[in-house]
Amino acid sequence: MKTGNKEMIPLLKEVMRRRGRKPSQFAKDIGVSHATVSRWLHGLDTPKPASCEKIAEYSGEPLVKVMAAAGYMPGVEATPADSLPEFREYAQLKYPEDLDEDLVQVLEDLIERRRQRRWTAETKEA
Repeated sequence: MKTGNKEMIPLLKEVMRRRGRKPSQFAKDIGVSHATVSRWLHGLDTPKPASCEKIAEYSGEPLVKVMAAAGYMPGVEATPADSLPEFREYAQLKYPEDLDEDLVQVLEDLIERRRQRRWTAETKEA
């Protein structure tokens, strides 16, 4: 059993936050047990490469980033979740006069719904 990597926990929490999913829902979405996700979140285990691929597909994150966070790519630095601007921050900087908080929330929700539809369609095809 590979012990969890410190970059994986914030990445998983960020994916669940963006998707509005609880650990049990996230586990079901990517096809693993709730206990497995719990071990990942507590740093007791690390996702296997196949699970990293599912996490990358589900989250829209590059596979390289997920694999690096899991510790499978030692030469590649995982980008910390807080070093990239959130969509909300980017939108408010780019369109300060045009977007209010409610509109930004609507856009985030639409993006996540589209990701969920795409993920659902891709998993049904497989």
